[in-house]
Order: sequence, then structure tokens, then C-alpha cells
Amino acid sequence: MREVGPEEAILEEGTLLFRVYFQGGEYPGSWDELRRFGPLVSARFDHHPSPQRDHSDLGILYGAREVKTCVAEVFQQTCNINLRRRSPWLVGFELAHDVRLLDLLGNWPTRMGSSTEISSGRRSVVRGWSRDIHAAYPELHGVLYGSSMNAYREAVALYERGASALPTRPVLHEPLSHPGLRDDLERFKDDLGFGLIP
Repeated sequence: MREVGPEEAILEEGTLLFRVYFQGGEYPGSWDELRRFGPLVSARFDHHPSPQRDHSDLGILYGAREVKTCVAEVFQQTCNINLRRRSPWLVGFELAHDVRLLDLLGNWPTRMGSSTEISSGRRSVVRGWSRDIHAAYPELHGVLYGSSMNAYREAVALYERGASALPTRPVLHEPLSHPGLRDDLERFKDDLGFGLIP
């Protein structure tokens, strides 16, 4: 990987990203908290080494440019948007500084002997790629990839080295059950073929 070199995508300061996170259940967190426990079987780009445990020096945060992508990614296991279980919240935030990401939307995967399947293939395999990416490119803050659940729309896995790009305050922070989000969630549900559990 070092010899081939990265293809970079830069998300500029002020870029708006969204994420859905959980305030309850397993692995509760806050809107700006990277998950240090891992790797999770359900998470594609976790770079934590096995066995699964807390890693104080490694963290990851998943986000996307569109709310629909966040919803599709977070609820893909059940295909039901559950507005109560584990207390899901939606947050939108603007990056505090430029973020340098490995661009998996271009030809880098092909040049490395892979394909765009890196964004949709077996998670256990991709986690190995992510560990290698993290080690090979210490100057990068994470990866930019295509959501396999929402028409390959842009999604981001931010490593701990990009945590300083999180602002002190979000621009949007509401429980997913907020009435103002209901129309959008109904539309996402229909577009994705998901259910919705109020």
C-alpha cells in the first residue's frame, strides 16, 4: 500500500456530515464520541485488532453526506427504522478543519487488486483492509466509501486521528423520534423498502 500510495479525497472545513448514533443499549455514546470498543461484526471499517475489546488508542466514527445514507446504514440489519430501541439520535455537524480521506470511490481499490466490493463485500475482509490502510497511511484521517445500502452515496469512516475535525457544537441534534423528522423518515422508509417502528 505504501508503494502504490493513496488516492485522496479532501472534505473541506465546513463540510456538513450527518450520523445516527445511540444514546442507549450496547455501546451508548455521545454525538461527538468515537467508538473505541471493537471490532464489531456489523461494522465494515473498524480497524481495531481482534480480540474485541476497548482500544484506548483506536477509535472510529461513521457518518455520511446525507441523512438517508445514515439511516440506511444504521438500520440495515433489521430493515426497520426503530425510533425508540436504544434511543437513536440524529446529529449534523460541520467539520472544524479539512479532513484527508482515502478515496475508495475511485480507482485505488482496483490498483490494489480489489474492486468497489471493498465497500460492499464481507465485513471481516474489509476490516483487515482498514487495519492495513490505517497503518500504511498515517497522514490520512479515514476513508471515503460508497454506501452499499443507499446507491453508493458518499459515506465516511473517520479514524481517531481525525477526531479534532469534530466541532464543539453540532448544527442539528435531535432524537430520531422528533416529529419534525417524521416526514423524511417516511420517505426514506419507502425509498429503501424498510419498515418504520414508532
